[in-house]
Amino acid sequence: MSKLKKQGRAKWIGISLIVVLLSGGLAGFINDDQRNFSIVKNLDIFYTLFRELNSYYVDETDPEDLIKTGIDNMLESLDPYTTYIPEDDMEDFNFMTTGEYGGIGSLISKSDEYIIIAEPYEGFPAQLAGLKAGDKLLEINDVDVVGKKSSEVSDLLKGPVNTPLKLKIDRPGEEKALTIDLTRQKISINPVPYYGMVNDKTGIIMLNNFTQNCSAEVAKAFKDLKENQGAESIVLDLRGNPGGLLDDAVKIVNLFIEKGNEVVSTRGKVKQWDKVYKATSTPLDTVMPLAVLISRGSASASEIVSGSLQDFDRAVLIGQRSFGKGLVQSTRNLSYNAKLKVTTAKYYIPSGRCIQAVDYTHRNDDGSVGLVPDSLITEFKTSGGRSVYDGGGVSPDIMVETDKFKNITFALVAQSMMFDYATEFVLKNKEIAAPNQFEISDDVYNEFVSFVEAKEDFSYKSATQESLKKLVDVAKKEKYYDKNKEEFEELESLLTLNVKEDMMLFRDEIEEFLASEIIKRYYYQKGAIKYTLKDDKELAKAIEVLGDKSTYNGILDGSIASHAGDKRSMKSKD
Repeated sequence: MSKLKKQGRAKWIGISLIVVLLSGGLAGFINDDQRNFSIVKNLDIFYTLFRELNSYYVDETDPEDLIKTGIDNMLESLDPYTTYIPEDDMEDFNFMTTGEYGGIGSLISKSDEYIIIAEPYEGFPAQLAGLKAGDKLLEINDVDVVGKKSSEVSDLLKGPVNTPLKLKIDRPGEEKALTIDLTRQKISINPVPYYGMVNDKTGIIMLNNFTQNCSAEVAKAFKDLKENQGAESIVLDLRGNPGGLLDDAVKIVNLFIEKGNEVVSTRGKVKQWDKVYKATSTPLDTVMPLAVLISRGSASASEIVSGSLQDFDRAVLIGQRSFGKGLVQSTRNLSYNAKLKVTTAKYYIPSGRCIQAVDYTHRNDDGSVGLVPDSLITEFKTSGGRSVYDGGGVSPDIMVETDKFKNITFALVAQSMMFDYATEFVLKNKEIAAPNQFEISDDVYNEFVSFVEAKEDFSYKSATQESLKKLVDVAKKEKYYDKNKEEFEELESLLTLNVKEDMMLFRDEIEEFLASEIIKRYYYQKGAIKYTLKDDKELAKAIEVLGDKSTYNGILDGSIASHAGDKRSMKSKD
């Protein structure tokens, strides 16, 4: 027997003994000897199967890849949120929870064989050293990075704080490659990318995620808006916020409700995870009119905040029904510095409703999962007696339908047409108007159209073309296509795309994305946000409601019917 196999067998014997000892202890705790025997039996089967596979499979195998695949597939059978985090991924995991890492402070993306600077963050090393969007990375500390993956380049850019980096870049408009020296710093991404006044009386606070101490950033923004900028009402923007830390969600709710009130509770299989979270601090303001913007991308902690404020009749919710993630994850330490993020409980907001939309416990025969059935949707009451429902996400009080962008717009963004044009635009224009005044002129838009037309590799399909393709496929299966081939071909010919015509037809929505990309080059992320807020439908509705006391109070006291009080709003995904 080889040394490696002996070590593996010895390690397995040790693991088996630990499992048996643990099982003996657990048996006394849960009184389930058969279950514990099943655990040991199946672990033994898994080990022997892996040993035989590793020894006799026809090709060489990577033990780490095989085990990782096995773990990932096992956890995937439970829910999407229970995940294995190997040591190599811990840096990314820590960034998700803290919003901090050591690096240069820039987004990067792949373009052909090059990794390019996609967006330098204002005030961080990349921007301060003069890196610009569109710069192609050639070398990092004398290491050639052309042809490397984004993840490999990202690893080279990240590192310990206060360590030097030398970048060799190819910049559009420059004849020779440039060398830029900079020093890695602690990059702490502010979870509040923007706050400010949207009119004389209303302020907005945008919260992107629930990282550590994000509640302090929200509190800071609120105080500034109220005490220094004259805000008499506030819009809290949680659209697209995927969630994060539960404790900070509770603290944010506590900013607006009285101390001592229950914000959320968690209930799980293990009683130690059953917990009630209450407001423990003196609030900042319990009376200022408040609107919360939510979307289909608002999940988890975003739903705790929006749902709890709705249950307390403290805020009017505007937008679309939220994602519906009512599952709580906790992190458990594993050997070799790995971790397991495991679903340990479900959370329940003050009215008593759980907002989990997908039932992972009761799967269909084919392993698929479904939404909570209509028959199990239950009515609950807010503090003031308004009807609200569980069964999947938080339904807003006022529904605002989202814009559905055309295929050509998605294609222009996905194929970097707007990004590449903005890079050329900057070379010709040293400055532009302020974000709230900037507009795409006819000349600029026509130049952009010509820019796209000249790109031979730009392609897309219209929704109509895609529907026709499905129709043709069905017609061929049902033997109708051959009899009507000429008509189908004529229809296909009529639907041949004309890039220029489509870009003119859908100019309004394309122009919005193009302007945002251009503005980022001059005013960074905050500038782009200011521009998009000008024509924001959900924000406009929030301003309208906050400015009409009778409507605002009527929604909260139930005298005006709201979308959230309609059970039909919970029956299908918005």
